[in-house]
Amino acid sequence: MNITEIKPGVRYVGVNDRTTTRFEGLWSLPYGVSYNSYLVTGERVALIDTVEESFGSRFVENIRRELGDRTIDFLVVNHMEPDHSSSVATLRRLYPQMRIVGNAKTLQMLQGYYGIGENTLEVKEGDTLDLGGLTLAFYFAPMVHWPEVMVTYCPEYRLLFSADAFGTFGALDGGITDSQLRLDHFWDEMRRYYAAIVGKYGAPVQKALQKLSGLPVETICPTHGPVWQHEIGRVVEIYDRMSRYEGEPGVVIAYGSMYGNTEQLADELARSLATEGVAPIIVHNLSTADPSVVLRDVFKYDTLVVGSPTYNNELFPEVEYLLSRIEARCIPHRNFALFGSYTWAAAAVRRFTEFAERMKWALPCTPIEMKQGYSHERYDGECRRLAGEIASMMNRGKTAANL
Repeated sequence: MNITEIKPGVRYVGVNDRTTTRFEGLWSLPYGVSYNSYLVTGERVALIDTVEESFGSRFVENIRRELGDRTIDFLVVNHMEPDHSSSVATLRRLYPQMRIVGNAKTLQMLQGYYGIGENTLEVKEGDTLDLGGLTLAFYFAPMVHWPEVMVTYCPEYRLLFSADAFGTFGALDGGITDSQLRLDHFWDEMRRYYAAIVGKYGAPVQKALQKLSGLPVETICPTHGPVWQHEIGRVVEIYDRMSRYEGEPGVVIAYGSMYGNTEQLADELARSLATEGVAPIIVHNLSTADPSVVLRDVFKYDTLVVGSPTYNNELFPEVEYLLSRIEARCIPHRNFALFGSYTWAAAAVRRFTEFAERMKWALPCTPIEMKQGYSHERYDGECRRLAGEIASMMNRGKTAANL
């Protein structure tokens, strides 16, 4: 069995990266990441996307192992982000007759990034490329998550090369397809990948899903993560739900705390929520939490509770950082509640309220505003009161969703 063969004439030539610690210089990679590339071989040969250039020598070896002395006739560029395109210049030197296929925006970026403007083929929506025995068709998916993105479809195999759509963090440990791999960690890594990388672009993702729903698809080949065959329904459901910003029932408590007083509020509120029967409850200390994990959970669950001390008449910096990332991703709705603290001049609750107004999120719960230190006598009752209001808010949301 050739583990790299996905279908006859369709082979995997990507690489694993277990060295890079921050994707885009921002997002942690505890399981590594794969950069996926695929050869489609009929009478002529097409390569679908490339890999990050620091892995270029491995990539070229993978291609030559599969092709031998055959040349690459076409390089299809679905997405120009450098983790997928930065080996293009190397491939052009090795295969000078190779024609680079992309849409008009792709070809402009190809010139801008790598100075390549010759021997290219511009394709438009629905155009096809006959490889002799296999066909490639091109469909545009702008802003998923760059403006030039397109996907490539092979109708003979009902196979979709989906660019970053349906991708996930995580290196491929041995296998290539979902039936060959242990998938447990990939589901949360998919949510984390979507929240961190694609999260702002829910509307374009929905448009792309609607467009592609008319294509029969039996295999999805993304540029990161497993090749999907058996789990396509689950993968599409995750992307559909996240791009609609639809959270499942659960509470994320995200807080900052300098000396532990605001943290005690967060802990007591979590216990009070548990007493109300709310579950699951996820608590993040924003001074130590992985930002991409917090974002993943904000996307996954329908209720967000934030807490912060007043810091220089503003929010605690890590709390402000989280809110700015949520705002940048244009999340249109969440059940929202808040708590704040201060020593001599209160500002945190006011700043949270301003954030909610910018997001057009309702604030049906009365905040807790703690002055100076925490004590059980002064604030346990307040936490029980806020927990009850949050539970009622969540129940109203469930009722509205079922109408």
